[in-house]
Amino acid sequence: MLSPAAIQAVPVILLALAAAAVVSFLLTPLAIRSARQIGALDLPDSGRRVHQRPVPRTGGLAVAGAFVLVGAAGLAANELFHFAPALREVRGPQVLALLAGVGLGAALGYLDDRFQLRARWQLLGQLMLAVVAIVAGVQIDSVVNPLGGGLIRFDGAAAAAVTVVWIVGMINSANFVDGLDGLLAGIAIIATITLGVVSLIGEPPNVQPFVAVLCALLAGALLGFLPWNFHPAKVFIGTAGVFAVGYALAVLAVLGTAKVAVALLVLGVPIIDTFWVIIRRLASRRAPFSADRGHFHHRLLDLGLTHRRAVLLIYGLCAVLAALSLLLSGRGQISAFVVIVIGSGLLLFLLTRRARLALEAASYPADAEALTDGAEATPEAATSPGQPEGSA
Repeated sequence: MLSPAAIQAVPVILLALAAAAVVSFLLTPLAIRSARQIGALDLPDSGRRVHQRPVPRTGGLAVAGAFVLVGAAGLAANELFHFAPALREVRGPQVLALLAGVGLGAALGYLDDRFQLRARWQLLGQLMLAVVAIVAGVQIDSVVNPLGGGLIRFDGAAAAAVTVVWIVGMINSANFVDGLDGLLAGIAIIATITLGVVSLIGEPPNVQPFVAVLCALLAGALLGFLPWNFHPAKVFIGTAGVFAVGYALAVLAVLGTAKVAVALLVLGVPIIDTFWVIIRRLASRRAPFSADRGHFHHRLLDLGLTHRRAVLLIYGLCAVLAALSLLLSGRGQISAFVVIVIGSGLLLFLLTRRARLALEAASYPADAEALTDGAEATPEAATSPGQPEGSA
């Protein structure tokens, strides 16, 4: 059952969701048309890209713009009319860090979309975003101990270090999963809605209506963008979207009563994929961010699934994990995550043994445009063999 505070917040949550979705849907065509002028087109080449025509990489600018614009307008309107939940569970500087960080993340990501930055410079940008959050007081000060015995607490430098790892890791997980049309946007929608639901259920002080409103803003911005990004995509989310969405998810999971355990489970697919891909590359004595087709979504394609079916299958897996995160306690969420890490490692090993040889652009049939035009140009795909992936 929802508490009275949560019930009162539902109309505001729905308004935030709808407003962000409309603004994002309207901004995306503008972002598409501006792609050539601002130099953010993804061009097909003989490397790892499989789309056959230039595709704008400006979708992330529309998502971030909708989130920041609607969020800032809503905060200003609330100061005048006091219609939204008060900032009781989230301090003003933390909200500012979320909005400003999303905008800064989109700007830093655009630099990569425009200039194809080396991994070390992208890592520097990710560290800058983490510092913005920490300075504003967004820190992980405890996590559930999966072995029992209460919480594992962090203080001072330890809390800052854990938060940096969390934010940088989330951005890179978003980057690694951004390999098929609509995949990152859809997974982020499922995760954001789950975090919003968790913010509304339970009893005070666990009920956090304002956090749910912030989650609704991000979900709405992604929902408005998804029709343009679903296969075959008219626009890619780009590194601007990877930075903005990854940062927003990381911060939303920490705001108020920490929901890091929930985020770990519901975002299990991209997080675990990132973990095992890095392990596999290091075991092969390769750079952890070198480009290849070893991701989970690549394995599904190599096993014969169509682009859309692979995306929908991963959506389904994330939805199951989201439901599991709502049913389990904090300790159960962490324990389930550990079990899934081990199980997924075995699954990826079996998929690797059965997968066909990776398909390059030249091996697609003549009518491949319908299947591959929208393939996301991830930083991975944007590099030639031997170069590091776009995100650190």
